Amino acid sequence: MRQTHAAQRQEADETELRAGHATPHAHVHDHEHGASCAHAHAHEHDRDHADAHEHGASRDHGNGAKPHAHNHAHSAACCAPAPATTAPLARAETIGDRVRTPIRILQMDCPTEEALIRKRLGGMSSVYGMDFNLMQRTLTVEHAADALGPIVAALRSLDFSPELPDASGAPAAPVPQQHKPWWPLALAGAAAIGSEAAGWLGAPSWLAAALAIAAVVGCGLGTYKKGWLAIRHGNLNINALMSIAVTGALILGQWPEAAMVMVLFTIAELIEAKSLDRARNAIKGLMQLTPEQATVQQNDGSWLTVPVAGVAPDSVVRVKPGERIALDGMIVAGRSSVNQAPITGESLPVDKAEGDPVFAGTVNESGSFDYRVTAAANNTTLARIIHAVEEAQGAKAPTQRFVDQFARVYTPIVFAIAVAVAVIPPLLFGGVWHDWVYKALVMLVIACPCALVISTPVTIVSGLAAAARHGILIKGGAYLELGRKLSWLALDKTGTITHGKPVQTDFESFADIDGTYCRRLAASLAGRSDHPVSLAVAAAADEGGLAHLSVDDFTALPGRGVRGTIDGITYSLGNHRLVEELERCSPALEARLDALERQGKTVVMLIDEARVLGLFAVADTVKDSSRAAIMGLHELGVQTAMLTGDNPHTAEAIAQQVGIDEAHGNQLPQDKLDAIGRLAAKGSVVGMVGDGINDAPALARADIGFAMGAMGTGTAIETADVALMDDDLRKIPLFIRLSNATHSVLVQNIVLALGVKAVFLALTVMGLGTMWMAVFADAGASLLVVANGLRLLRK
Repeated sequence: MRQTHAAQRQEADETELRAGHATPHAHVHDHEHGASCAHAHAHEHDRDHADAHEHGASRDHGNGAKPHAHNHAHSAACCAPAPATTAPLARAETIGDRVRTPIRILQMDCPTEEALIRKRLGGMSSVYGMDFNLMQRTLTVEHAADALGPIVAALRSLDFSPELPDASGAPAAPVPQQHKPWWPLALAGAAAIGSEAAGWLGAPSWLAAALAIAAVVGCGLGTYKKGWLAIRHGNLNINALMSIAVTGALILGQWPEAAMVMVLFTIAELIEAKSLDRARNAIKGLMQLTPEQATVQQNDGSWLTVPVAGVAPDSVVRVKPGERIALDGMIVAGRSSVNQAPITGESLPVDKAEGDPVFAGTVNESGSFDYRVTAAANNTTLARIIHAVEEAQGAKAPTQRFVDQFARVYTPIVFAIAVAVAVIPPLLFGGVWHDWVYKALVMLVIACPCALVISTPVTIVSGLAAAARHGILIKGGAYLELGRKLSWLALDKTGTITHGKPVQTDFESFADIDGTYCRRLAASLAGRSDHPVSLAVAAAADEGGLAHLSVDDFTALPGRGVRGTIDGITYSLGNHRLVEELERCSPALEARLDALERQGKTVVMLIDEARVLGLFAVADTVKDSSRAAIMGLHELGVQTAMLTGDNPHTAEAIAQQVGIDEAHGNQLPQDKLDAIGRLAAKGSVVGMVGDGINDAPALARADIGFAMGAMGTGTAIETADVALMDDDLRKIPLFIRLSNATHSVLVQNIVLALGVKAVFLALTVMGLGTMWMAVFADAGASLLVVANGLRLLRK
């Protein structure tokens, strides 16, 4: 019979093994903040000094190193039912002869389970590394290609039910979660009260003992089972400590107290589990934003409602008034206003017409329209946001690292003190064994650092979720903590401070070239570029009905302009820097450029192989939100600097309009990088705001990189440390205020958790502590820190 069962288990493991790493997934082993290669490499080179700063400890992931443990939750949630909605697991990834497999373990949500798994799998030679995300109940194991079966078997030996991903990334053969009935706990509570009453009324001791044992059996078998597993694997977790304490109380004849302690502990588990689910599922609301079905056009022109997961890119989807948009796409027919608040936090709907993008999770307000799908369900902007936030929940912040390190030594020290309290006074000083052993048992209950360990992840996750609700995507608790220390913020100009949609205001042609032909030449080159200034020049020509010419050998000149060949002649369209480098400047041209630039205009010139042919002046307008944002930053003590490729006069004019402290023009990507380095060299914590692509080197060098208008821009979401889902700079002061609030709550929770423990340890040593008080101290402190951390969700 045993052999048959083993064979069945091995067959099941092999089936799961095939499902678990059938398809590689490129993102599983990516850097925790989703950084692009350029960003990651910059972190490797530029942040070797991390250990010298408090925030530096958060940068381990910059070079691809993952912390070994992630967000912790109290063991009180260990027996809690799993959330109704769980994110699909990423697929396994093969790297050489190693495989990284994500495994969901619904029973794993606190340091208790993590320690057991570490000890069990850590001794397997085929396991090379483990990454824990306790808030998402996910373990990612790096292992040999043939080791997944034994790993699954080892996890099951710990009484866990591991779930592996199938080829599509969805959990394979999910284990149905059974809700525990309430009546055993109710009966156990009644028996504990009866045992207490029997003691008060002077009933026979056997009655109090029988009722107490019934109460412990009724609600404590699960705790004993977990405690025995922990002790067997050499781990002193809360279940082991509680099992020892209750058993000791029974041996000492403290029947009512042993029963009531076990009942109170079980009730505390349920209450804390409910509280923790709010933090664990803070991002769950985002997952529920997209509808499960969409109305898709079929090949014969008919419309059919199908599951969203099966809709392929390039399909045409119809959206009715009031419906939620299911996938990212581009409108091909119709118009409407769309509420994008779920992703960007904007308060007003945005008008959409043919050619405009729409995003999954947003709400169609009025009209009906059809849109062509541009991304599959697992690659929408919303899906990338969810993935980024989940990874952020797994990235440890500096405070959390400190707390975890402290907790590792706290419990063994208190356990050793408890043993000393139980043994030394009776042996050396003639103390009463009963009294001192009882004190030691009370200390064992207090020894669990759960309230301390849970205080940081709940606070960080609540802060991350609060930011996401306002359209601020933060890549980890490290950046959320670091935000309050920002002293300098560097900003790009175009599209960040200004609207990024300049218009041509002036045109002048030189020499004997025809003005219309000059505009056609410039527009032909500008039409091949996506720079806002080039787009303005091309748009002005298009409005005049000027046709573009054919361009060969087109080349972009970063920070300078563009170049191409038209009818066999090489032309350049570029800024003042390019004209000087080509030695085409003259005193008269310099004077004209100076006059236009002092008006805050950006000037580009058309140049052939010998001379400047024409001049185009373009002006951008400042966003009203930029002025308010700079004012808000100054109120928070943050100084600002503008780094732009435009000329210094334009930079200075824009800076004066919005109140920026410093303005630097003619900035190439390398210049911006150097500017960030100079600010950081002063010992300042520096942020950089850009578009996430052209400013990638500076974004990577800054302590915090902010990407503007990241909605729909995968590169921006991946590159920056903080992504603002719309283009509103006012969200940066909001981010800093949220960082300040998070830090305050973290400090409050740590002081609260340690303070409560210290008070009850002192009371116990003085002979005033009881087991009841110890349970209230442990569970009460946990509830307090969870409730305090959840306050951030209302920020």
